[in-house]
Amino acid sequence: MALATKTDRRTPRPPAAPTRGFWASTIGKKTVMAVSGLIMLAYLVAHVAGNLKVFFGPEEFNAYGHWLRVMGAPVLHHHWGLWLARIVLLTAVVAHAVSAYQLSRRDLRARPTAYAHRRRRSSYATRTMRWGGVILALFIVWHVLDLTTGTVHPGGFEDGKPYQNVVDTFSTWYGDVIYIVAMLAVGLHVRHGFWSAAQTLGVGNARRERVLRILADALALVLTAGFVSVPVAVMTGVVS
Repeated sequence: MALATKTDRRTPRPPAAPTRGFWASTIGKKTVMAVSGLIMLAYLVAHVAGNLKVFFGPEEFNAYGHWLRVMGAPVLHHHWGLWLARIVLLTAVVAHAVSAYQLSRRDLRARPTAYAHRRRRSSYATRTMRWGGVILALFIVWHVLDLTTGTVHPGGFEDGKPYQNVVDTFSTWYGDVIYIVAMLAVGLHVRHGFWSAAQTLGVGNARRERVLRILADALALVLTAGFVSVPVAVMTGVVS
């Protein structure tokens, strides 16, 4: 009887916490980061392919710029296709940045004291992902103000003449430095991010690890070389 009374007086257990939502979970944030990163990677591949048209002269490069404004026509109205692409890309950038920041804060809360020694297997790209992200965020703002709105563009910005605008930008030393540094950061980001996204999405495994790392290195190298080739071509007079 005493045992029963004692048992009855125990503090009732709190109700079970509801299942956390997808976004609130660590795996959810990592998945959002991986998918948004792959969207941006697809954009970078398309963007570098378009940039390389500058080597075929002003007519073809300006025609490419015009096509961007009318893509989707006649189904879509003038500029609608471009703005749709911008909205998707901006959404991916914001989702990627927010998930990366929140994962970083979560990691710091779980491990408030830094490791006494850095792990040997941690690559340079892994250790600089955070600063690389900051550099790229600042670059995106500068790039838009330079070649989209013309706000900080050197010389006279000419709407509808992207070839001349590109030549103007890369005819300045600071335009070259900003762009090349940012593209090196892109290469490091892609190299680490592509492999990490594969692991998060379950594509990577022990057998595919070597192939994925080679693919990540190749993508990073091709993208960096492709982007950097444009300011180098302007500096050397190949594009003028």
